[in-house]
Amino acid sequence: MNKNLAVVFDFDDTLAHDSTTDFLAELGVDLAAFWGVENQKLIEAGWDPVPAYLYQMVQFSQKGGSKNLITQQKLREFAPRVRFYPGVPELFAHLRTFLAGLDSTFRLEFYVISSGLGDLIRATPIAGEFADIFASDFHYGPDGGILFPKKVVSFTDKTRYLFQISKGQVGPEFANKPFEVNRKVRELALPLSQMIFIGDGMTDVPCFSLLAKSGGMPFAVYDREKVNKRSRAWGFVEDGRVKNLHSANYRKESDLVGSIEMSLQSLVQKIKFGYQG
Repeated sequence: MNKNLAVVFDFDDTLAHDSTTDFLAELGVDLAAFWGVENQKLIEAGWDPVPAYLYQMVQFSQKGGSKNLITQQKLREFAPRVRFYPGVPELFAHLRTFLAGLDSTFRLEFYVISSGLGDLIRATPIAGEFADIFASDFHYGPDGGILFPKKVVSFTDKTRYLFQISKGQVGPEFANKPFEVNRKVRELALPLSQMIFIGDGMTDVPCFSLLAKSGGMPFAVYDREKVNKRSRAWGFVEDGRVKNLHSANYRKESDLVGSIEMSLQSLVQKIKFGYQG
């Protein structure tokens, strides 16, 4: 009996307000031009949205001298100022305690799979809660500035990391083994059917679909302050991508956390008793 469970999160606009946008704003980037004009031009020219924004960051960093230079240190120094949604810092301990109250023999892990900035996310105060963090990363040049994307996590790339988690290919020893995910394993470390995935945007759709087809539990969240985000999230429900839609409120008394708790309870019952309710 496999008693491993996982809750997998997107990061920006899921656990926190858009950390990439907040970081760029602190650097003095014209956000309207960055996202609304230049990024759109690249997309219209055939670029994937994620490498498009990473490319723009490199271009910005290489112009304007040290003031504009985007370094690993600057990303890490910004991380404590990430604006988490309500209840996020306390969420992980709460869910571990809740699961232990159901059955202490079950093990709960948390992961992040994000198109956002890995060096920033890994320096946030909650980074230690995750068994692994998969996100977009840069190679840095001799001056310490970002030089080129060395890892791009976008759309179906995200499902690759769900399979890595399922096969137990997580942690530093697998960081430089990109082909291991294609290796057959005799026994899954954590079946997809025992995962909960929580995301907010179009890059999360492949993960929503994969878990829905595999018996897992996909959740969509939205920022109540952003009407367009809520409309898009409702579209995921209408398209049958997700059955659970909540505002990004992670306080323990919220509907979202209540639904996560019920999902964990359902998974425990299915594994122990074959219960399908």
